[in-house]
Amino acid sequence: MPEYLTYVWRPVPGQRHAFPIAATKLDPEGTATAYCGAEVEATKLHDVDEIAWILEPTCMTCWQRLAGRSPGPSFSPN
Repeated sequence: MPEYLTYVWRPVPGQRHAFPIAATKLDPEGTATAYCGAEVEATKLHDVDEIAWILEPTCMTCWQRLAGRSPGPSFSPN
């Protein structure tokens, strides 16, 4: 098991998705791709208010892929 983060959960509009940790380092103009394939503006991964963590449901496709049931996306920075 790795000793460092390989993914991060973020409550972006619509659902709470998991993203490769490298997505948090994208330029604000970039696009981040979640493990389920959802694409969001990189700026939406930052400055999330606490209410979003409560209200946004977890993406079960991201959850299942991280649980090892299917492969995740390949990641290449924009």
